[in-house]
Amino acid sequence: MSIAAIVRASGIALATICLPAIACAGPVMDKIRATGKVTVATEASYPPFEFMQDGKIVGYGRDLLTEVIAALSKTIGKEVTLEQLDLPFQGILPGLSAGQFDFVATSVGINAERAKRYAYTRPMATSVQTVMIRQTDVDKLKTPQDLNGKIIGTQIASASEPIARKFDEKMKAEGKPGFADLKLMTSYPETYVALANGTIDAVLQSGPALAVLVKARPGIFHLMGPLTDQKSYLAWVTRPEDDDLRKLINGVFADLNKSGKMSELQQKWFGFKMETPDEGYLPEGAL
Repeated sequence: MSIAAIVRASGIALATICLPAIACAGPVMDKIRATGKVTVATEASYPPFEFMQDGKIVGYGRDLLTEVIAALSKTIGKEVTLEQLDLPFQGILPGLSAGQFDFVATSVGINAERAKRYAYTRPMATSVQTVMIRQTDVDKLKTPQDLNGKIIGTQIASASEPIARKFDEKMKAEGKPGFADLKLMTSYPETYVALANGTIDAVLQSGPALAVLVKARPGIFHLMGPLTDQKSYLAWVTRPEDDDLRKLINGVFADLNKSGKMSELQQKWFGFKMETPDEGYLPEGAL
């Protein structure tokens, strides 16, 4: 059984183990040069960013990763072999800190708390936290204020969770009931199932992913719209000491953005293009 399968089956936090094939400290670029191998962590249950298809990880992020691996190969002067682990999101960032893999190639929302501990790349996607409801509820749930007294679902430890909690606190401060409950689930696909079967009343997640889901499931789900007008960015993550790796990834993303290739990939996977900034995306105090 693979390491990824063992982690998923046991629920053991990835940060508590150390893969013997991967150095648990030291500059990762030196390790890649020496071994010709790079190991990345991905949560492949977040279409269209990263998901499984015919036994392989595909999606917008996977296409970007192909470009990054090509740049790594060119930089070190030999072909780099990729090992891409599919892991639960909750263990990915702690696992990165523990040295279990070389970097995180999955969609991670940039927020102030994380930015003090992890080194974000430049964004590869722009989002606002968006509410999805059942199509049958469009006449009852029209605005975020209609979520008072409702059960909301999102992924635990995601960028959506603190936004949901903040909105709930805001409603209660205004003398309103707030959410009846905030259900935190292991993955976003679990929230879709719960919404479809009536266990929850709405899902909160990044807009681009939900837009693709609604398009793929016509007549089942409906986008209410943004929960707030706060724009957020999605990026990859490296360890702070691996700034040379972060600079390489940033360079690839910048080149793809400038050439228009990033927009082409966004059009391919989302059906629309996003503006991703070159600067000003990191909060104050970020690494």
